Amino acid sequence: MIVPIKLEKPEQIEYDITIDSLPNLEFDNKVAIVTNPTVAGFHLDKALSVIKAPHIEIIEVPDGEEYKNIDTVLDILDKLFLAKFDRKSTLIALGGGVIGDMTGFTASMYQRGIDFIQMPTTLLSQVDASVGGKTGVNNKYGKNLIGAFYQPKAVYIDPAFLDTLPSREFSAGVAEAIKMAVMFDKEFFDFFKNSDLNNKDSVVDVIAKSVTLKANVVNQDEKESGVRAVLNYGHTFGHVVENLTNYTEYLHGEAVAIGMVMANELAILLGLLSQEEADEIRKLLVKNNLPVDFEIESVEDFYEHFYLDKKSSRGSIAFILPNGSIGTHIIKKDIPKDIVIKALKKFEVKN
Repeated sequence: MIVPIKLEKPEQIEYDITIDSLPNLEFDNKVAIVTNPTVAGFHLDKALSVIKAPHIEIIEVPDGEEYKNIDTVLDILDKLFLAKFDRKSTLIALGGGVIGDMTGFTASMYQRGIDFIQMPTTLLSQVDASVGGKTGVNNKYGKNLIGAFYQPKAVYIDPAFLDTLPSREFSAGVAEAIKMAVMFDKEFFDFFKNSDLNNKDSVVDVIAKSVTLKANVVNQDEKESGVRAVLNYGHTFGHVVENLTNYTEYLHGEAVAIGMVMANELAILLGLLSQEEADEIRKLLVKNNLPVDFEIESVEDFYEHFYLDKKSSRGSIAFILPNGSIGTHIIKKDIPKDIVIKALKKFEVKN
């Protein structure tokens, strides 16, 4: 299956997202595969078996969200300079969202921009992170605050990579797909309720539907000035959860799941979502082994962290919420602080 990305502005960019076994890839210049030791142990040989190039450099970076920082990117850049890569060279991101984000960001900077290809190996990166050109790293102030919109030349999604994925990582990916269903497609949400994701065909359906939904959004709004912001449902809260736990306690998709539950509490207070539908979303997250609870030590501190998020603008926080029912969405700004605090208090540590 091929899903096209076609961006018209500011310049025409087109590439394909291929959902199938990895094809044979030939390059006439140097190639670097950026990965980590865990992914390399499972999948590097498979990637190397389909890649032909005059020179292939393997760059391994430490495994984990805590290493998604500018120091790791500088280390990748050093290795590219030492290997004398030029502007015709190509980077290949073999791994999950962390690898994809860092590789894309590195590609955007190296000699002012070289080609890169996504080979996502986790469900989260296959349904979401590898598609759309968001790249970047974290710092002490928050998640992905240093980065660029930089589109890959191609995305190759091989569902067979998921055979070695730990169950917790798989569930984290399901969270991102559920996010899209809640925001855009009630039928997709119902599919999750009625499907067994232990079935490989069902998983391929989830990937295909998620990628199609995201491609449609990215084609309309590459740089998140409008509808693409809706894909941040669960992220405004979830990024704070990740930051407060130093990116070590929760996988990204797990934090997004918690963030969706928090966003739903705010939507209930605003009369945008019924308690019944919020419970339905929560139940689906629990069914897929995702966390839905979090204890906030300081509600005020949690609230202040919103202003470090990329989605805040001119002192206003944008909250992405369901709008009346599952499958619809709204971007709400200028929500009174006392209402947001009231929602957060539902998660406050009980003394």
